[in-house]
Amino acid sequence: MGARAAAMEVTRTRVLEAAAALWMRSWYDDVTLQHVADEAGVSVQTIVNHFGGKDGLADAVADRVASQTAVTRQAPTGDVAAIVAVLFADYEGNGDANVLWTAQMDRVPAIARAAAHARTQHRSWLEQVFADRLPAPGPAREHALNLHYAATDVYLWKLWRRDLGLSREDAERAMCDLLTSIDPRKRHDA
Repeated sequence: MGARAAAMEVTRTRVLEAAAALWMRSWYDDVTLQHVADEAGVSVQTIVNHFGGKDGLADAVADRVASQTAVTRQAPTGDVAAIVAVLFADYEGNGDANVLWTAQMDRVPAIARAAAHARTQHRSWLEQVFADRLPAPGPAREHALNLHYAATDVYLWKLWRRDLGLSREDAERAMCDLLTSIDPRKRHDA
């Protein structure tokens, strides 16, 4: 029984990896279960048995991607350059897929759930890595978090790297400058 369970887990992982790879480069609607089955080397029925169908598979892929993102984004608190480097390492590998998925969240419930989860994760990550500069809980903290969220969002990465064609080095420097300029410890409201 242990060998059978292990084999089932290997198959499940292979299907998840195949689906994630396909959805990272293609629209959700353009990827069929047959495409995933071919990519994973399994039958469509195997996918249905494991995930119940395309929506169940999408939910499982979204959960897997979310759990992997949380593990890879580890940065020292307060070190802006290191924080930006960690963020760019993630965005350079997954940013285009994140933008593609986000563009579909109004049509695909699994993607909408994944996006909501990713936003919550990103906010928690910001609270952790910028803990040294964030004000105490309250309106000022919320404002600071909103600024930091906007300054580190994948769409800003896309703007700089894809739309404006900045080098990674220049885009990282721009994000560091932006984060430094919004440091609430350095703001003096009149």
